[in-house]
Amino acid sequence: MSSNPFYRLAPFIKEFIYKNRWEMLREAQVDACRVLFDTPHHLLIASGTASGKTEAAFFPALTQLYEDPSASVGILYIAPLKALINDQFTRLNDLLREGNIPVWHWHGDVPQADKTKLMQNPSGVLQITPESLEGLLMNRPNAIPALFYDLRFIIVDEVHAFMGADRGIQVLSQLARISRMAGCHPRRIGLSATLSDYASVTEWLAAGTRESVEVSAPQGGRKLRLSVEHFSFPDARDEVQAEHLERARQAYYGFIYDHTHLKKALIFTNSRTDAEEAILELRRLAAKRGERDVFHVHHGSISAMLREETEAALRQGPGPAVAAATLTLELGIDLGELERVLQLGAPYSCASFVQRLGRSGRRGDAASEMVFVTPEEEDEEAQLPARMPWTLLRAIAVIELYVREKWVEPLAVRQLPVGLLYHQTMSILKSMGEAEPEDLKAAVLSLPSFSSIEPGDYDAFMEYMIGMGHIESMDEGSLLIGLAGEKIVNNFRFYAVFKDDEEHVVYNGTEEIGSITTVPPPGYCFTLAGKLWKVEEVDNRHKAVYVKGSRGKVDTLWLGAGGDVHTRIMNKIREVLGATALYPYLAPSAAARLERARRLAKESGLLTHSVLPAGGDSMFILPWAGSRQFRTLERLLKNNLKGPLGLRSVTPMEPYYMVVSGKTDAETLEQEIIAEAAAVSDPIALLGPDEAPYLGKYDEFIPHELLRKAFSLDGLDVPGLVEVLKQWVRVE
Repeated sequence: MSSNPFYRLAPFIKEFIYKNRWEMLREAQVDACRVLFDTPHHLLIASGTASGKTEAAFFPALTQLYEDPSASVGILYIAPLKALINDQFTRLNDLLREGNIPVWHWHGDVPQADKTKLMQNPSGVLQITPESLEGLLMNRPNAIPALFYDLRFIIVDEVHAFMGADRGIQVLSQLARISRMAGCHPRRIGLSATLSDYASVTEWLAAGTRESVEVSAPQGGRKLRLSVEHFSFPDARDEVQAEHLERARQAYYGFIYDHTHLKKALIFTNSRTDAEEAILELRRLAAKRGERDVFHVHHGSISAMLREETEAALRQGPGPAVAAATLTLELGIDLGELERVLQLGAPYSCASFVQRLGRSGRRGDAASEMVFVTPEEEDEEAQLPARMPWTLLRAIAVIELYVREKWVEPLAVRQLPVGLLYHQTMSILKSMGEAEPEDLKAAVLSLPSFSSIEPGDYDAFMEYMIGMGHIESMDEGSLLIGLAGEKIVNNFRFYAVFKDDEEHVVYNGTEEIGSITTVPPPGYCFTLAGKLWKVEEVDNRHKAVYVKGSRGKVDTLWLGAGGDVHTRIMNKIREVLGATALYPYLAPSAAARLERARRLAKESGLLTHSVLPAGGDSMFILPWAGSRQFRTLERLLKNNLKGPLGLRSVTPMEPYYMVVSGKTDAETLEQEIIAEAAAVSDPIALLGPDEAPYLGKYDEFIPHELLRKAFSLDGLDVPGLVEVLKQWVRVE
């Protein structure tokens, strides 16, 4: 037999390859065939966007199902977004029709009749979100063995989107529970386009199993076309400045309009508010110029129907079509031949940059193209750090780290995920119906994510749960879900471990537009789906808001908290400020603004002093630290040094700088910070005596002391702060 893996694939897959006129299998696909055909190992496929990762996972797995049909679901595909599942469902349906292998998808928008058919005939491929899988495990435990007893493969798409979050802990718990309940031991395949630290990912992917993970990471070069534009928004303190600000806004939105309205283009923003405002302004410009409205909005609060219309316009429509989106279009959905990607502002991470960049240039030899449009509020009378163009600097840092150094943030896993401990305890008890205390304890603590939970801490946690009425202890000693727990567990929101505020659905007549968390009173206006609406009626009982079109003012209905920044990005920003290098992707306006920032940084001592006088009894602290280390320093100042040094206030401008006021001087403050950080032996010392901060959705149900312990490990980073402080240099 030929060594070419193509000849080992099922006939219908070969036919698919012929029809698509592929000349050869890609490197990731050849690697996947070798691992999945010839070894028992798990597989991590870490290659760029549009590199054929999905086919690499499915071709050999489906071939094995074709040759030896499974007696239950044979492949379980887990994805972070319903839109990604819908996209892959369409692609797989076309591929599998000839192979007579059914493909099912299961999430909140799938008709119940389709789910019933799967339950009656478990087979083929099941595509599902973690939230829907949680619902299956909790509410249909008796169906799990029939669904999965002959499960061969589990494919986890966009691994990076799970690993660093609570959903990753949830997924690992679900995989362990499926194996336990169905008696199956499927192989795992992880897919990602944004990894650089393979060791932590392979450890995560193999957790709770005995097999090792092989890595396929082809390094195919892709052409990149990057540019960075800069727009200054002056502070509108008087009429003249207000006119300047309005002209700046017109130039900003005019640039975005001119670079998108004749193309199929995607505009990424860092918040839903920015996406809404951008599309609203672009629609106004189109109306003013008498041109077509080709604009859409895509984020988690837009109705499923409107999101699907947006995806169809980008993927299948004749164009032009322009959509402003948040991370809902950042992950692996194939939107076809997009001509341009714009980023308003700068991503907070290299991982996000890679994902967003990968939305373009997905066909043939087309270059991946991204235009950064960085608006910056400018006030020449502001204090020193506020005069730095931090958004522009972050854009340059992210580009340099990825393009020059191929660096992407390593993924961190929670050490003490106590909120998930509550979630999985309640989910498992719900599925069991009734459990002996030791049986429940063993079922939970044997999950790979909870190996660090000490048995004594779990006992204290259970005692607390019983005291709250979330769990009820029967006279004979067995445990049930308590009345207070039933209210939590029986709400569909329990399936999700990410925070989701309760929302009101917005209707224009009978058409669902989307949903909002902040509800204006009748008569007030807001923007949703890139259009202005006036509230006519609010039905709080049914969580509904009825609106009509409006031309009124715009209210912000979503509060964006930004994103976490890694220390390496902050170090790169400092390096960029201290360098003289020219960056060819900077437009003249951006290059000129960088030069001004470099000159100010050099003249002010901002790069050589981490603590600077700010006038009066105030000082600036520029730690050049990532978000987690920055927050650790903030707590060190507020809880450990505020009293001893007579500090009056500590005001963070995360993650760039802090303003500290008090009786001390800059040199003393710097020395005391370094000494105090080195003296911290237990990070709990950085918490106030009554503090027990939340990190996740279910932390409110955790005992005080266990919550403090978890926050000290996962919310703070004393060793990381100590490393940052080693870089502080004072040059007199």
